[in-house]
Amino acid sequence: MVLTQKSLWAISSHHLLDAVVANDALRGMALKIADRRLYRALVEEHDGPEPRQCQVDGYYLLSNLFHSLDRAIGEDRISPAARRSILEVLIGQHILDRGEGRAAFVEEFGFEPPGFLTISPGKRCNLRCTGCYAASTGKDSERLDYEILSRIIREKTCLWGSHFTVISGGEPLMYRSRGKGILDLAEENPDNYFLIYTNGTLIRPTVADRMAELGNLTPAVSVEGMEEETDARRGRGVYRKILDAFRSLRDAGVPFGISVTVTRNNADLVLSDAFIDRYLGEEGAIYCWIFQYMPIGRSYTTDLLVTPAQRVRMYRRMNRMIRERKAFIVDFWNSGPATNGCIAAGRPKGYFHIDWNGNISPCVFFPYSTHNIAEVYEKGGDLNTVMTSPLFVSLREWQREYGYLTEARETRNQIVPCPIRDHHEAAVRFIRCSHASPINAEAADALADEEYHEAMRRYGEEVAKRTERIWEENYLRCGEVDSRATAPR
Repeated sequence: MVLTQKSLWAISSHHLLDAVVANDALRGMALKIADRRLYRALVEEHDGPEPRQCQVDGYYLLSNLFHSLDRAIGEDRISPAARRSILEVLIGQHILDRGEGRAAFVEEFGFEPPGFLTISPGKRCNLRCTGCYAASTGKDSERLDYEILSRIIREKTCLWGSHFTVISGGEPLMYRSRGKGILDLAEENPDNYFLIYTNGTLIRPTVADRMAELGNLTPAVSVEGMEEETDARRGRGVYRKILDAFRSLRDAGVPFGISVTVTRNNADLVLSDAFIDRYLGEEGAIYCWIFQYMPIGRSYTTDLLVTPAQRVRMYRRMNRMIRERKAFIVDFWNSGPATNGCIAAGRPKGYFHIDWNGNISPCVFFPYSTHNIAEVYEKGGDLNTVMTSPLFVSLREWQREYGYLTEARETRNQIVPCPIRDHHEAAVRFIRCSHASPINAEAADALADEEYHEAMRRYGEEVAKRTERIWEENYLRCGEVDSRATAPR
């Protein structure tokens, strides 16, 4: 999904949402106007090289975000400070992309900078979930120094014009350094909007109240399904604590969503009508992030991977929910067409990951690194230093060759966009050729495990085989667009 500054500003989202917030009577009318302009900019006036249907998917992504926010505002579930931050920072600065601070980057590198960072500042967690990608425990003490964490936020804002930050973990709300935590970071950086992945068990009314006062953050609370599935992976009684967290967030007016790790055990529950009704309906979640289980981290195993058949079913169900129910759902693999493929390794409008030890990796699920941010700073470098690392350069070249902004007919299957999951042989080649180091013992074990590599290779081939026809028929038919994506009236 590629949006120019000119076409985005023409959508006038900032002013329309301001009207929505100020006057309930205008909400419906303003949303219709925004929807029409968004469709015109992304679909009718589309002139990018990627398949037009990818732009349709991108339209649904933004349109459904606006509809989800509209529902939450109409139900008075967003505090005044949160509304201001959504309007001024998330919409005005991140989505509309004013472009400040980017000219120098483009001049140096010849392409747009990343859009955001994902930072895991602390490894410590109060849960011990099955298959945790970070292998976190309550005993882990590794963490980024707060001064380094704070410098990272300011640098990405100044160097890239980036106003969106993702915080992961470990459990982010357990992070402390120099007497400060994640909420202090949000308070000190009001020009950034923070998405925090959390297990939710530490969100009590006082924490929710402070989040509401700050306004510039949204927690994505982890669930695995309903009570049985969530407690089976996260521990007995966790689900009840999550429901308490939802209640505290609703009462305080904090916009929140859910994050779901999908395995073959819960794949047919997630994206069911009952699941969406419960969380995006009854519980008031605004969005749903879906992460299909990646066999990395604690006790990694390919036995938990969503099966190829389940992955296709998830793709079809997600698109039905997006189109028929206007639900804001993103699956970080099946939503590949909406982002024009893999967004790792500092791709334009994409991101990279920094962990609690300062290791810089292409993405959260690619645990191999050639740089450490503390060492980069000691040598006089900055965040841009890593952009020329052999690992990052190799991955970005692969992204371009695979189909990032290539001509539509040359764009390869973006339903299987992930190098380490869907094209595993390529990822292993990049790791070894760049001499990237595993960031933990589990990643080292996986790199030496030939049986694991063979299982991942076979998995990628089977998923590609099952989705290729979908890609050909839905995305590569020249000039055709999803018949359900008619211009909003």
